[in-house]
Amino acid sequence: MTIEFTEGPLLTAAQNTPTALWNDSADLEELRQSISFGGVGATCNPVIGYTTINKHKEIWGPRIKAIADTNPTWGESEIGWQAIKDMSVEAAELLLPIFEQTEGRNGRLSVQTDPRFHRDAQKLADQAEEFHNLAPNIIVKIPATKVGIEAIEEATYRGAVINVTVSFSVPQVVKSAEAIERGLQRRVDEGKSIDRMWPVVTLMVGRLDDWLKSEAERQQVFIDPGHLEWAGIAAIKKAHQIFVKRGFRSRVLAAAFRNVLQWSELVGGDLVVSPPFKWQKRINDSAYVPVAKIDEPVDEKILTSLRQLADFNRAYEEDGMTVEEFESFGPTRKTLRQFLAADADLDALVRDFLVPAP
Repeated sequence: MTIEFTEGPLLTAAQNTPTALWNDSADLEELRQSISFGGVGATCNPVIGYTTINKHKEIWGPRIKAIADTNPTWGESEIGWQAIKDMSVEAAELLLPIFEQTEGRNGRLSVQTDPRFHRDAQKLADQAEEFHNLAPNIIVKIPATKVGIEAIEEATYRGAVINVTVSFSVPQVVKSAEAIERGLQRRVDEGKSIDRMWPVVTLMVGRLDDWLKSEAERQQVFIDPGHLEWAGIAAIKKAHQIFVKRGFRSRVLAAAFRNVLQWSELVGGDLVVSPPFKWQKRINDSAYVPVAKIDEPVDEKILTSLRQLADFNRAYEEDGMTVEEFESFGPTRKTLRQFLAADADLDALVRDFLVPAP
């Protein structure tokens, strides 16, 4: 594939800093444009998969019918998930040259495990292994819950490269990185290769901000609304410092973008930023000159303001939560429910293709 690069702030940052740009979508048209901006990875999840199929019904309607015809006993969920897998493999193909050039560090396409398995570590690990084998550059998403942490270690040990998801806090990303290290060490102890295993651990910065804004409103806390835009940034800056200090093989990944600070404040770090394409276009169309800010601390006045919210402290302090508390954390419950709802929406969309309303 010949790439014509688009000059702008994203390409400048990609070429001059260790910060990697991944596209928060497996839509092929968006991914091609993201690669021209310097993008070196992409992601998919139930919401993204449903949105892409719904956006391109003229393409995916016939393909879903073909999947159903080939597999006459399959239900809606099996058909929908096969479409997601097909979508992911095609997106992964676009990234394969980057994967080869970077020895597997980038050029990855993320595929998320079925959120309906969130209570079963064995099923999560088994599906992670299945998805890992779809293409050489697949990276698999597993949620940062207690069950998920177990699955992350086991799937890593089996050779799957993991992108931890449903993660909003410093405790979650650190415990996830530790689980990955245990899985990698088990492989090393048995003489198995980890050469091309470069995992990432997502912190959904915008979703943490969303949750804290709702908590500030619910509790009627008097807080500068501008300060609430910095919570996720503060958490991921701290997480990045910990990862670098401890030498984790994983990189932190920033996702769930809500404002341009969630890119500009992270430039310069050895981490991944994964904005939706619309945010990439907004950034790249600007006259902003990227400056390395990852090591610039968040203003102490802002941190003092945010510390009024108990859930910020839970998210910001490394010991703010135990592993057992991850699944009960507000953003985790909210996001799991959204992903489960997207699964149901995908089932309904498949049904509409196969059994149209009269």
